[in-house]
Amino acid sequence: MSDKNALIQPDRGQQAVSIHLVDKDGLEKFTKGLTVPQRAVLEAARFDASAGEYVILPEGDGWSVAAGVADAGTLGGWCMAKLAEKLPAGTYRRAGGEPGAAIFGWILGQYSFDRYKADAEDHGPRLLLTGEPAQIAALTAEAEAVMLVRDLVNTPAEDMGPAQLEAEAEALHKAFRAEIRVTRGEVLERDFPMVHAVGRAAGRSHAPRMIELEWGDPKNPRIAVVGKGVCFDSGGLDVKPSAGMLLMKKDMGGAAHALALARLIMSANLPVRLHVLVPAVENAISGNSFRPGDVLRSRAGITVEIGNTDAEGRLILGDALTRAGEAGPEFIIDFATLTGAARVAVGPDLPALFTREDATADALLAAGKTVDDPCWRLPLHEGYREYLKSDVADINNAGSSGFAGASTAALFLDRFVPKGVEWAHFDTFAWRPTAKAGRPKGGEALGLRAAWHMLKARYA
Repeated sequence: MSDKNALIQPDRGQQAVSIHLVDKDGLEKFTKGLTVPQRAVLEAARFDASAGEYVILPEGDGWSVAAGVADAGTLGGWCMAKLAEKLPAGTYRRAGGEPGAAIFGWILGQYSFDRYKADAEDHGPRLLLTGEPAQIAALTAEAEAVMLVRDLVNTPAEDMGPAQLEAEAEALHKAFRAEIRVTRGEVLERDFPMVHAVGRAAGRSHAPRMIELEWGDPKNPRIAVVGKGVCFDSGGLDVKPSAGMLLMKKDMGGAAHALALARLIMSANLPVRLHVLVPAVENAISGNSFRPGDVLRSRAGITVEIGNTDAEGRLILGDALTRAGEAGPEFIIDFATLTGAARVAVGPDLPALFTREDATADALLAAGKTVDDPCWRLPLHEGYREYLKSDVADINNAGSSGFAGASTAALFLDRFVPKGVEWAHFDTFAWRPTAKAGRPKGGEALGLRAAWHMLKARYA
């Protein structure tokens, strides 16, 4: 696609096609203001101002667009996304008002992942004008963060392994002068033993590593953002069926969210001391794979019996959360494509949210609702801790019951977050199985904007 920054431009009176956004309550008034030929086109198209519907109207020597929206007075972020997908290349403005938050969906409506297509279609950019240029930078930054998640998740594992995640972190390090630290090899085995154990079977070409970034004034409040970076998940020796592996390139979706959120925080110069942690591995199968029944030592000193090698994400996050807690943050957020149970519970559109404190959940849920990035809270129920009991170690990585899989996984992570530290865990799908306007099938950011707007409200 074209330069994302060029898709939204300040309105300086340029020639542009008018877009009339009409809701059902305003349709009659809008129709009365049309010419006879325009009303005939509207009637022939059976336009009733349903959200997502649009029709091309003749206007002088040119044309304009009538588009249905749910509420013309309060525009949602996605209300113009379909127009951005479908309209011809050119320059547009909203007639009689500003696009507002619809700028976000306008940009994402022109997203495509065509890295591997030799004959990728290029319909040219659809530019949108706004008389409120102050909105351009913030909404463009959010759209670019979402596109970063999509690009990383959509990229196949051969081209998006631990080394490529490190390269993405390196790019942030250079762009924002952040400090970077990458731990590999024998030091990884010593300092992050569960990360090493999960990733060692992938060999040298996809060797495991812990990636850390630190940025911001050390005097500012310290926060940590952690992302699960399993670049491909075979299931290990508890191997997945072939159908279960088809989407496992997306198992680093948590890392993609963490890097995108870090980019938003740093580009906005949010007054925090940011610590980003991405344990990057491939859960492969070889002669040195970790096994069911093994007992792993963790960075925290907690011993973990392996009940299932396909429950590997929580292992690498355990070491990462321990490291995050050692630096004394006041708040930790982690993102992970952690459990199928969360998808059964809330489906693909809603990231399951777990927090220790009601106020944390309330703030994240409210932020997500405001920006149309909804989340759903699930319980950290103390009674389910017994499902993680082990006969030979401090804890088992797989629940002994078939119940509450998302909650037991979150409770496993809770063991590695220091007591008294505010913590939020997003069990996100990072994938959209069916397309919607501005949201094609494929990698998706779910929970990212909720977290970002919550942090902005708290620290800006």
